[in-house]
Amino acid sequence: MKVVGFAGYSGSGKTQLIERLIPALRLRGLRVSVVKHAHHNFDIDHAGKDTFRHREAGAFEVVVASSRRLALMREFEREAQLTVHQLIAELYEGVDWVLVEGFKSSDLLKIEVWRAASGKDAKYPDDEFIVAIATDSPDALPVPTGRPVLDLNDPDAVAEWLEAHGERFTYDPVGYPVNHA
Repeated sequence: MKVVGFAGYSGSGKTQLIERLIPALRLRGLRVSVVKHAHHNFDIDHAGKDTFRHREAGAFEVVVASSRRLALMREFEREAQLTVHQLIAELYEGVDWVLVEGFKSSDLLKIEVWRAASGKDAKYPDDEFIVAIATDSPDALPVPTGRPVLDLNDPDAVAEWLEAHGERFTYDPVGYPVNHA
């Protein structure tokens, strides 16, 4: 499995890029998973449903599955801060690419999503794990860089770049990152 993170400030276009990158990778015959960090309480379950009732009754985990879908809900007795590596370990091993949104301080190799119009500082000058920048304003990058600059509005080009450099993103849960340099 290959893993790449997407870093950037809120509103930079990370979700939109990932949303457009998934079908670009799928068209190449690749299986894609996504890990997304949520900052607040969230729920994928609804009051009145059996799974909701099981969780409310005190189940630590509820797994619901059909012939087309599986969902696992786990209730922590107290607040838990899972690492991105712990979440990746929960994924199906047969996936080709894992796209990670959030976890901007992790040791994952990342593509920074940056827009000059945001008025926000770029992270790449201070983050050695950023290996490329996806932007809609390459001429406005605040600091010259030798890193690849990708077109934020061309998910096919981003997918092509990822595939061309795929070995660099090979995930080894014991010795990650495998080829950081």
